[in-house]
Amino acid sequence: MRSDERIATRVPPPGLRLLPWESDTGKPCFLSADDVGSRLARLADAVEAEQLCDGADVAKGAQAVLDDRNAGEHALRLALRAATQALVAVVRVADSRGARLPVPDEGEDADDAEGEGPQIPAEAGG
Repeated sequence: MRSDERIATRVPPPGLRLLPWESDTGKPCFLSADDVGSRLARLADAVEAEQLCDGADVAKGAQAVLDDRNAGEHALRLALRAATQALVAVVRVADSRGARLPVPDEGEDADDAEGEGPQIPAEAGG
């Protein structure tokens, strides 16, 4: 899948949240973004947290297989399959959370430029 295809299928319509699972037919599932504290939203939050933890565990396991010079083709394929599945889940979480970030107003950038927003110390600029 090309990145533009992924974006088209992952970005939920306005007012909807992409859920961390798919339908039985492989289609994305959505929830009203207004239902932040609903039972389904809390379940989605828990599933996302579990997917992120699983992704971290899979990354550690895959790294161990890669570091093992005696790992055979079968072990490498299993590690790659698990890493791919975890990556797909983590990208879905990122897409869902990114779509729910507030979009700054055009005026907010102007406020930052006038010194009302966070400032970077001059010595940090290098």
